[in-house]
Amino acid sequence: MREGWTYKKLGDICEIERGGSPRPIQQYITDDEDGLNWIKIGDAVEGSKYINSTKEKIIKEGLKKTRFVHKGDFILSNSMSFGKPYILGIDGCIHDGWLVIRDINNLFDKSFLYYLLGSPNMYNEFKRLAVGGVVNNLNSQLVRSVSVAIPPLSEQKCIVSELDLLSGIIEKQKEQLKAYDQLAQSIFYDMFGDPVTNEKGWEVKKLGEVCIIERGGSPRPIEHYLTDDENGINWIKIGDATEGGMVISSTKQRIIPEGIKKSRFVHKGDFLLSNSMSFGKPYILGVDGCIHDGWLVIQDTNQTFNKIYLYYFLGNPQTYESFKSMAVGGVVNNLNKEMVKKVYVSIPDAQIQQSFAKKIEAIEKQKELIKQSIAETETLFNSRMDYYFN
Repeated sequence: MREGWTYKKLGDICEIERGGSPRPIQQYITDDEDGLNWIKIGDAVEGSKYINSTKEKIIKEGLKKTRFVHKGDFILSNSMSFGKPYILGIDGCIHDGWLVIRDINNLFDKSFLYYLLGSPNMYNEFKRLAVGGVVNNLNSQLVRSVSVAIPPLSEQKCIVSELDLLSGIIEKQKEQLKAYDQLAQSIFYDMFGDPVTNEKGWEVKKLGEVCIIERGGSPRPIEHYLTDDENGINWIKIGDATEGGMVISSTKQRIIPEGIKKSRFVHKGDFLLSNSMSFGKPYILGVDGCIHDGWLVIQDTNQTFNKIYLYYFLGNPQTYESFKSMAVGGVVNNLNKEMVKKVYVSIPDAQIQQSFAKKIEAIEKQKELIKQSIAETETLFNSRMDYYFN
């Protein structure tokens, strides 16, 4: 225990209540500007402490069947991605997938309580207490039972100042990455023009005329084919792609060689395209391996394209819209190989493709330096979180 810090159960110092949902919710949704903010997990902005707006509102009659919360309250997701805190920047109503936490005794600096509730130590405590099968659930009684540290307010503000500084550095570095991505897109459009209008008059062909496109396959049940053997075959999944990365260079799982007969073997240098859920996202393979039926493989056997050019062509918003217009399904949109074969692709001069690739490679080198810096800053941030809250 730290000198001057007190430790109490959260329920002894804060008011903790569960949200509620008027049902069926569709009957309570309104477009009226005077409606009540209906706060959902999708209203949270990634990396932000605050929820400042909502996409939907409910009629005032719904208030009797939900929980009204106030600007400055904390809300905590209590199921699915449970244990994630947010500070409310607005008044509104919350459904039963949220808990509201009110610092009624004003013991905490708001940002300090945010970091405390969002610390790995607190998450692990929530996880230990959470009950459920596939979905873990927290209830208000469990959250009330968690013990928390209460430093003097002056010390809380010092801790917040340090953590905010590190968090701010990380956010600025991530903004730099976004700026480089925007620069790369700008260079693409400057050199090749709009892929839809093709104002520069490049040769155009259907993707299926210049590339081989096949769907992956899944040996089932997959658990019978997974192996820890280092000589196993790479089993390539969407989770092996790094955020913002163009190359899949390693896999978390492998399968036994017998699984190849029931899957699709792909090679380093091939393209993968996700064909369901977050469909239409391209990746360049940096490894050999096998893909399941959630992937399409695109093989440029005639070497028509520079790989980086094709990656940016397949990944640009206009091509995605082409995929989207073709995709079929209900809740989940799906692409199949016949659809992708019909997508028109521009084929610029090889030297221009190469020139574009060199520019992108220079950008990627700068991005790697920033990513390394982010990793170092995140390590420092995590160590300070551990120091204060573990």
